[in-house]
Amino acid sequence: MIFSNLDKEMIWHPFTQERTAKNIICAKKALGAYIYDQNDKAYLDLISSWWVNIHGHANAEIANSIYKQAKTLEHVIFAGFTHETAINLCKSLRTILPLKLAKFFFSDNGSTSVEVAIKMAYQYWRNLGYRDKSIFLSFEGGYHGDTFGAMSVGKKSGFHDQFKDLFFKVLAIPYADTWDDDREIEAKETQAIKVLQKYLKQYKGKIAAIVLEPLIQGAGGMRVCRVEFLQNIIKLVRENEILIIFDEVMTGFGRTGTHFAFEKLSDITPDFLCLSKGITGGFLPLALTITGDNIYEAFLGDDFSTAFAHGHSYTANPLACSAAIASFNLLMKAECKAAIQNINDTHHAGIKFLKKQCALIEKPRIIGTISAFDVKVPKDLVPTISAKLLSEGLLLRPLSNTIYLLPPYCISKKELENAYDKIGEVLNSFR
Repeated sequence: MIFSNLDKEMIWHPFTQERTAKNIICAKKALGAYIYDQNDKAYLDLISSWWVNIHGHANAEIANSIYKQAKTLEHVIFAGFTHETAINLCKSLRTILPLKLAKFFFSDNGSTSVEVAIKMAYQYWRNLGYRDKSIFLSFEGGYHGDTFGAMSVGKKSGFHDQFKDLFFKVLAIPYADTWDDDREIEAKETQAIKVLQKYLKQYKGKIAAIVLEPLIQGAGGMRVCRVEFLQNIIKLVRENEILIIFDEVMTGFGRTGTHFAFEKLSDITPDFLCLSKGITGGFLPLALTITGDNIYEAFLGDDFSTAFAHGHSYTANPLACSAAIASFNLLMKAECKAAIQNINDTHHAGIKFLKKQCALIEKPRIIGTISAFDVKVPKDLVPTISAKLLSEGLLLRPLSNTIYLLPPYCISKKELENAYDKIGEVLNSFR
């Protein structure tokens, strides 16, 4: 308890109303799929600690990679210098990316990776002489981070209302989310397409780029859309010479069953791919904005006026890059691919079980290692449900009325099955 008191005295936590927040849990250690508190109680981390620990906690291979790197080169300025670890990370990623995505820009987190893409897209058109292309498109409900550019394109997420007077112009398209047995999906998709077509006509030649989370919105409630819908959106945008920014901060590195979510789309490669979260396996902050030679070459010139003026103190930190290489190598192993498929199979069985056992769930949806469903209870009851799940040793963080599971790849089939059993028991206790 002493640690909680000291924390309350000194620390300001993210996404927290500090006045009403309960006593916080002090994490003592973590291993695999579990976090342990100061009393050694175990919590099954079913959200991979905000979606970053894709291989679980305290992975020995990643830890050893960081240790070896720390004895050689812990950091170096990345303007005018480079290092082997950054180069090797980019070489590794190129083996699983389309040839078009060949230029890598480093930053520190998901928000900045999106911010970089937004700035690049805007300056790209300016460098080419198109000064009117300053408007962006995004989906309603999309969340892209907390820097001002990322907040602007996520203005309809519900997270950033306090700052809306400071945002630049963004046009929001309705998001045609769907779920099992959704009978209204065609109508929702048709409406969204109509809104986009209206924007394209009204703001012809003025839209720089579209920013979106491919196939599933994370913080917006784990809302899934159909592949066909997204392909139709991209087709219309491409026809109007608008750049494509895919925010795969959450969906990258196997989360949707493929290395990247955009691989599920037919012959679509974004102009910008934003990566972070799982890139280092949850060990250190790192992000990448990946683009093509056609974008890169628009910034080349004989003076600094066309250069991209953006960077961070810890850009391409060697320790983070070494963690990312180790995480990538783990991801490429056959055991990891089998684990991803095992999680998907267990999700399907678990959702089927919950649908039979619990009358409170609705709108179930699954994509890769992500499963989600809504709970038919008043919103003010959700924190109580979350607290009950935590007391049962399940770390879940509902998004409004949505409960989702996004576990690390090291979780066993039995652990995940037991989690679904406990979720069912807890939800049935609130009927």
